[in-house]
Amino acid sequence: MSGQFATISLNTRIAFLVELASRLHKYGTSSPRLEMAVSGSAQRLGVGAEVWSSPTAIIISFTDLAHGEYGRLAQTTQVIRLTQGDVNLDKLCRADEIADRVIAGELDLREGFRLLRELELPDTRAQQAAVIGSYGLSAAAIAALFLHSSWVDLLVAAVVGLIIGTITILSATRPRLAVASDAICAMVATLVVIIFSAFVVPLAIKSVILAGLIVLVPGMSLTTAVREISSQHLVSGMARMGGAMATLLKLTFGTVAATQICAVLGIQPRDFALPELPKWVDYPALLVAAIAFAILFRAAKRDWPAVIVAVIVGYLVTRLGGEISVNLPGAPFGVFLGGLLLSAMANIYARYAHRPGAVIREPGILLLVPGSVGFRSVSYLLAHDVTLGFDTTVLLVTLLIALVGGLMFGELLVAPRRSL
Repeated sequence: MSGQFATISLNTRIAFLVELASRLHKYGTSSPRLEMAVSGSAQRLGVGAEVWSSPTAIIISFTDLAHGEYGRLAQTTQVIRLTQGDVNLDKLCRADEIADRVIAGELDLREGFRLLRELELPDTRAQQAAVIGSYGLSAAAIAALFLHSSWVDLLVAAVVGLIIGTITILSATRPRLAVASDAICAMVATLVVIIFSAFVVPLAIKSVILAGLIVLVPGMSLTTAVREISSQHLVSGMARMGGAMATLLKLTFGTVAATQICAVLGIQPRDFALPELPKWVDYPALLVAAIAFAILFRAAKRDWPAVIVAVIVGYLVTRLGGEISVNLPGAPFGVFLGGLLLSAMANIYARYAHRPGAVIREPGILLLVPGSVGFRSVSYLLAHDVTLGFDTTVLLVTLLIALVGGLMFGELLVAPRRSL
């Protein structure tokens, strides 16, 4: 145990570690990385910590290493009940920096605890408006990149994204709304698209709805769940997988319910694919998507260049890999290559920039995660198209395996030096 912490009470050290664990959980850290980060920090503070993390709770047993084997007989266990966190790269980096400064002796433990607590401050109106805007930009960019929609489809998808972003921000402070927000968002998005196509301009309805909902589709959760299961964090992985499937079901229910409401009211949508956008639109759309993801994940301004490069490189490598492996359906080889490169880049960035690798990893794989495939799979099954639903499910599993495999091999290629 470092001498600088020898005179600090065990309770003070435990309070700091519990607060650190809560912050990391709230800002979207996966269970294996959280457990490693908290255990490593505890060791350097002279405290033994057995950490168990799940999407909705953390259990930590502490022992005082200063008392040797006798200290293990007097354990203190903390149980922290939490809601599932969302990725907030700025606050995650700040929490990581505070922990590093405390361990290095630059900050007093009590001061570090106070600074961690100050991260709890809610978003300002300007920050909320920026996040809502990022939903609209993300929807428009996805419509251009993956669905190759028309200008009208792109604009309607952007409007739907703005509406969904507004509902999401409102639900953050309204627990009852938050429970049903996914279904409400899907219902509102479907109603807006169907009514617009019926009375204004025909649309590629399914594509526009999917683009508008893409940020809510739990592709990231599915990927994290498979990563946790593959690393033997079975309870956390299965719980996260269950949460992702519940989200998919709520989104699908919302779209089906809205479709039935329109049918009862006699509103007949005009599903028609307008002329596609020119190919050159992909490149500005990719840049717009990268900027939108930087805002969506609340990255600090200093990390924006890294986020933008990660998103662009990940997409281009995946696309190139997909073109090379023309015989593989769904281009899983491209997804594997993208995951491998982004995982390696994240570890290099963490090693030399002394920032969490999540700055590269989380936004970078957002265009790779197969969330839209999962949404389509459940939609086909609910529409009684079992064959197509099963085929899409197989594709979903294939893409998940390819992406997780790429992320794991990327860590073998460049060994991580930081837990986050």
